[in-house]
Amino acid sequence: MNAQLSFDELGTPLRDTTFVVFDLETTGGSSSGDAVTEIGAVKIRGGEVLGEFATLVDPERGIPPQVVALTGITQLMVTGAPRMDTVLPAFLEFAAGAVLVAHNSGFDVGFMKAACERHGYAWPRPSVVCTVRLARRVLSRDEAPSCRLGALAQLFGTATQPNHRALDDAKATVEVLHRLLERVGPLGVQSLEELLAYLPEVTPQQRRKRELAAHLPHEPGVYLFRGPNEEVLYVGTASDLRNRVRQYFTASEGRRRLREMVALAVRVDSVSCAHSLEAEVRELRLLSAHKPAYNRRSKNPQNAWWLTLTDEAFPRLSMVREPRAGALGPFRTRRAAETAADAVLEALPLRACNQRIPAKDQRGTPCALHELGRCAAPCAGKQTTEQYSPAVTALRDLIAGHDVAPLHGLAAQLDEYAEAHRFEEAAGRRDRMANLVRVLDRGQRLAALAAVPELVAARPDKEGGWEFAVVRHGRLASAGVARRGTRYLPVVDALVASAETVIPLDGPLRGATPEEASLVLRWLDRPGTRLVRCEEPWSSPAAAAGSWRTWVELADAGRDQYRDYDH
Repeated sequence: MNAQLSFDELGTPLRDTTFVVFDLETTGGSSSGDAVTEIGAVKIRGGEVLGEFATLVDPERGIPPQVVALTGITQLMVTGAPRMDTVLPAFLEFAAGAVLVAHNSGFDVGFMKAACERHGYAWPRPSVVCTVRLARRVLSRDEAPSCRLGALAQLFGTATQPNHRALDDAKATVEVLHRLLERVGPLGVQSLEELLAYLPEVTPQQRRKRELAAHLPHEPGVYLFRGPNEEVLYVGTASDLRNRVRQYFTASEGRRRLREMVALAVRVDSVSCAHSLEAEVRELRLLSAHKPAYNRRSKNPQNAWWLTLTDEAFPRLSMVREPRAGALGPFRTRRAAETAADAVLEALPLRACNQRIPAKDQRGTPCALHELGRCAAPCAGKQTTEQYSPAVTALRDLIAGHDVAPLHGLAAQLDEYAEAHRFEEAAGRRDRMANLVRVLDRGQRLAALAAVPELVAARPDKEGGWEFAVVRHGRLASAGVARRGTRYLPVVDALVASAETVIPLDGPLRGATPEEASLVLRWLDRPGTRLVRCEEPWSSPAAAAGSWRTWVELADAGRDQYRDYDH
């Protein structure tokens, strides 16, 4: 590849990408009914030929006369040649780890996939570049009325002319590929990822807007596309701000709304961040603050659902947006909260009605649930507050992670339904119970993190240094890095001293949003993370729902082994 392609690359630079350009000759056009007679391939990288692969192949069937006339490959020539079961593993080894290139790649790749299936080899699923498709995207109809290999070879004046022999056609395709890549380089396509994503729908006007990214740094952070009235159109994160934003102007964006957003944008602002966690948290906060029209997720991070007990003599479950202490959640949707409420009511004898029941002198009429044995009818005075309170206490202990007895009760019910051959009902209860365990586990882990006033954690970066995060009550309060060779303790002290002050609020997450607390928790849970400081012990109760994770995995797999799982 020529030197002029050395721009600011994104992903894998094209000059560092290994391509295997190949061509097949066959007995016909059907990959299922015809066979390969010849394979030719050239391995290249950075404009240099690394190797060639060429062989005739015994198709183990006759070659039609018209194919002989086209290719010049006769039956005598392939008699005694290696068969495909011998050639295929050698070709796969030659092409291993490379990007495949072919002229009309659907034909050639289709035959190779069929051969792999026929001979018991797994298709390695390499990236594929089709020079026909690329030519149609790069060249105008006036310049190239035909995109046949012979026509393109004549257009570009290739040293090797295609002649329907595999190796010569592959060599000609190599030269065509290089000429086409020279054309897309000035359009901002300098990496393999950009090449694979390149589409003609990106207009010249949009490509010219790539200058909006010229001032952005090669650093991790958050970028904001702004419209003509300074409004924020879109917010995203990147490990390299300049390269990521350039993608919007040089590569195909399959989502029509983002192509529309790029057309409207007049400026791109950025916020550099120390590492990926800070970028993701800042993105969440900016989405909440600006609610960009072209983002679809996370615009209302506080907009979760919770289940809480009402404050009355006979408490019942209520769905709320603002959680109080001891609430169950968070749930992303109202439906998820309703499903968990159903599981709770199957586990504990809480009332399901909405009426307010006084502590004494109840005058209600028992409902159908009482007749079914699913409610003790406190509304009719058939149950006192003292008799009702154990169920309330059990739910509070379950949510807090102090006692999982209700889960054992639900598991026992599943066994009873299965033994009675009521498998459909058992499956429904199993799924509701699994969802309940998941939300209990997630809520308990988030609450445990939010309870810690301050912790400092570190993760190794890829260059021998450390990434740091100061977390206060589940929120990221400060972030920084200590490069290789830097004393990390002074960095930690500075980060703690400059960290955001976090005042805890009421509720399980002490005011942190579920999404931010989840981001922080995932970062902390990744292998290699180390706790540097922790103001108070960070722990989960011994009877937390996490002890049921294996049960949930078995239940999700739809297997019966969960019935024998010993807690």
